Amino acid sequence: MRRSGGGETPPTRSEIGDSWARLRRLGLDQERTREVPRLQPAELEEARRTVGLAQVLPVLRSTLFPADDCAPVVFALADPKARILWWDGEHRLKRDADTLGFGPGALWSEDEVGTNGIGLAARTARPSTVHSVEHYLHSHRGWSCVAVPVRDPRTGRLAGVVNLSGPAAEGHPYLRQLTVTAARLAETELRAGHLEALHRLRTVAVPLLARFGGPALVVDGSGWTAAAVGVPGPPRLALPPESWGAGGVRWVPTLGECAVEPLADGWLVRPSLPRPAELAEQAESAELELDLRRPGSPELRVRGSAGAWSHTPSPRHAELLLLLALHRDGLSAAQLADALFADPARTVTVRAELSRLRRHLGALLEARPYRLANCAGVVVLGPDEPHDLLPGSLSPTVRALRADLARGVRRLPGPRQPPASSSANSSSLGRSSSMLPSGTTR
Repeated sequence: MRRSGGGETPPTRSEIGDSWARLRRLGLDQERTREVPRLQPAELEEARRTVGLAQVLPVLRSTLFPADDCAPVVFALADPKARILWWDGEHRLKRDADTLGFGPGALWSEDEVGTNGIGLAARTARPSTVHSVEHYLHSHRGWSCVAVPVRDPRTGRLAGVVNLSGPAAEGHPYLRQLTVTAARLAETELRAGHLEALHRLRTVAVPLLARFGGPALVVDGSGWTAAAVGVPGPPRLALPPESWGAGGVRWVPTLGECAVEPLADGWLVRPSLPRPAELAEQAESAELELDLRRPGSPELRVRGSAGAWSHTPSPRHAELLLLLALHRDGLSAAQLADALFADPARTVTVRAELSRLRRHLGALLEARPYRLANCAGVVVLGPDEPHDLLPGSLSPTVRALRADLARGVRRLPGPRQPPASSSANSSSLGRSSSMLPSGTTR
């Protein structure tokens, strides 16, 4: 690669270029040779126990390394912090990888070892391929690696990362498909475990609910419905940020005011009689907080007169929420499609995603044009590093926003301002169309 005053020119792929730009801002030396941080043995065992991925290891190992077959790759399973918890593979390759500090307990984040598959996938929550010279550190350029996130089926959050690595010179055209298959197998195992846990909770819930005369349902700790009576139980409830503590009266989206009581493995939820004006009242006094401070783990929190709740949006929903927070006057389906995909014709996809998002937001999401309710306050909490803002997003508008934030020419929506300063506030909230792709009209 040619050199310029700022160092090597990064490879052309956008996600690799973004990663390199971020690491240069952090001042990471491409010749870095210091020892990679590692967990102590006791810390490693505790991380393995708490991450909840041990159950997927047998199926992954039997699939990737069948008996009498030594695939020329190194397998690693890491947690959401990019800490390698388990590995396996050909003895020679494991020995070579160990010389770089790669192995159980190693912290393989981008901040420590530069652009790499595990670190990039953990930060962006997207499948990542890093081949040879795309590695930021020169010492890692003899390898190619593919890493694919594993999501927790209960919460939708990142549960870990499956990674396969091999010598760059040999070429591995099958590596990406094999890694994707391994990650999907892991998610299938996690989903089976969750369904089994729901079944166990259901055996306790059914006789319990039979004693109640009014509507009630039992959900697990992540809000998934195990059983319901007298009310159409949604597949999953949006729960408050951590838990309901000791229970009591809480506002629950889609159900309204509910009495909640803790069970051994979940919650008993008893909705009050529905009040038609509840949703409208909640919208009129609502404060929406889109928390994007943790890369790959967005969180939406809503606070209103009736209470508070939270929801973990999908990556696509996080993009939509950010765009709507920046454009409080609203955007059409074509404008949103152009902002997300650089293709205004993809309105069917946008409308379908917004329909799913409305199940959580209700009256807080309005249409024609699509917008967040004007009466609601909106705050976006961004990361300290601009390149960590929805790092998995390939939207041209989001990428432009990252660049503007890095240059200090733009800021994210802050707390609601007094009505007297509404004209100035509209600018700080991003009401203009300046962040839309060129050629987009309002």
